[in-house]
Amino acid sequence: MSRTRTALLAATALVAAATGTAIAAVPGDAGAAAVPCTVDYQVQNQWDTGFTASVKVTNNGAAKSSWAVKWSYAGNQKVTNAWNAKVTQSGANVTAANEAYNGALGTGGSATFGFQGTYSGSNAVPATFTLDGVTCNVDSGGPTDPPTDPPTDPPAGNRVDNPYDGAKVYVNPEWSAKAAAEPGGDRIADQPTGVWLDRTAAIDGVNGGMGLRDHLDEALRQKGSGELVVQLVVYNLPGRDCAALASNGELGPTEIDAYKTDYIDPIKAILADPKYASLRIVTTVEIDSLPNLVTNTGSRPTATPQCDVMKTNGNYVKGVGYALNKLGDVPNVYNYVDAAHHGWIGWDDNFGPSADVFKQAATTEGATVADVHGFITNTANYSALKEEHFSVNDQVEGKSVRESKWVDWNRYVDELSFTQAFRQKLVSVGFDAKIGMLIDTSRNGWGGTARPNGPGARTSVDAYVNGGRYDRRIHVGNWCNQSGAGLGERPQASPEPGIDAYVWMKPPGESDGSSKAIPNDEGKGFDRMCDPTYTGNPRNGNNMSGALPDSPVSGHWFSAQFQELMKNAHPPLP
Repeated sequence: MSRTRTALLAATALVAAATGTAIAAVPGDAGAAAVPCTVDYQVQNQWDTGFTASVKVTNNGAAKSSWAVKWSYAGNQKVTNAWNAKVTQSGANVTAANEAYNGALGTGGSATFGFQGTYSGSNAVPATFTLDGVTCNVDSGGPTDPPTDPPTDPPAGNRVDNPYDGAKVYVNPEWSAKAAAEPGGDRIADQPTGVWLDRTAAIDGVNGGMGLRDHLDEALRQKGSGELVVQLVVYNLPGRDCAALASNGELGPTEIDAYKTDYIDPIKAILADPKYASLRIVTTVEIDSLPNLVTNTGSRPTATPQCDVMKTNGNYVKGVGYALNKLGDVPNVYNYVDAAHHGWIGWDDNFGPSADVFKQAATTEGATVADVHGFITNTANYSALKEEHFSVNDQVEGKSVRESKWVDWNRYVDELSFTQAFRQKLVSVGFDAKIGMLIDTSRNGWGGTARPNGPGARTSVDAYVNGGRYDRRIHVGNWCNQSGAGLGERPQASPEPGIDAYVWMKPPGESDGSSKAIPNDEGKGFDRMCDPTYTGNPRNGNNMSGALPDSPVSGHWFSAQFQELMKNAHPPLP
């Protein structure tokens, strides 16, 4: 029995930056009978502090003698006056009820009303609309997933509590060969790393390289008679990498259907082949996606128009939900959702809201929380695993460590403490109490001559933290090809309570992005955070980028970085 494709589709907004208009549309494959109501919300005019909007609601259900449309704003929009509807607002929540003369709304009938409002910062289109309590723009079923088939938990199969326990982990021969070709690289060439499916073509293999089936066939060979984990990175959302440019993808913001049918569905079909049923397949789902909807939208100084678009059209949430649903149907697949890192969502105003967004995605597009085996943090990042010379509870000269420029009021100073705490938060919002966490330790060792041997001077809280911290980045927001970074803990199972494994999901030596614009056919742009001369932006406190020079396009081999990671490894390499 197939699982339903109940798409909790927000108004799919196509935001035109030049005009400020946004149109909510019904998915192309949803017939009127499948959609109980539709809402077309258009920003008709917009200026520095105000706007006018038109809203058309269409009823596809039973005839009504009265109606009320409701939505919520993500920003600070306020309705000041309205026509053809009685519009009231409480906080972010808006209700538009019919006037006496337009309450009748027959099956297939529409009503249109308008209003004027004020705003500052972002004026994003609301994500969800309801008509008399029913969510509009919702496809209640499709030809392959009938609406009579309710969401169900994924089949249990032979899943174990921790797939890494008692198992070898797949060594990607393509990465291994590049590592072994480097001077000294044979010391780590046998380490397991993630296989990145970062575009549709990667499923079949790019430029004569290995495709997904090739990797799975090789995994069967490596497995022998024991257990083996294969680590896949599912990374191709529409409008990918909305807060940066280095890893922009091939799909535009509205291409959710292509993501489903051309990318996720073929991956699922291959993973579901009985030939591979004996493998433990770990999928890490959509790096650096959902947290952007919390930290880089609305009126925040870190907001970007691209992230506002993705929050408005809901395609990050829909894409992750669809991937979890489909891949979770395969009994030997273990889904781990990307959960950023402590230097991204460790602050109070990001911590809880991020957990809520993850829950939303895990209960969208037919997915359930049972489709989530766990979460992964620090993927492709540099946050130190453990800061041993200071803690968030320390005080220096009457000031908390949280007041230092480096910690900047964060609740967490390292990745292990954050990951264990965030696991508890995720359980509290509805995820299974048995979820496990992965931490990417591929580049967070911070060894070498710059590694402190003890706490910093207690002359000030900044001197204390800066003198003792292992993470030697200029700012915790720096993320591209960081100078001075080193390999971290080697991949291992069950290293700490609640942690399923330390993993090298980001293959060491693969670039984060190019240090200058390089034409390519992979959809990857040039992000100034990869330019060592860049003086920064609000997301890194307007500091220097700390990036290495002469780096290639993201995902391409970067020999200088690989050598630096080995040189600064901690634990040190033999």
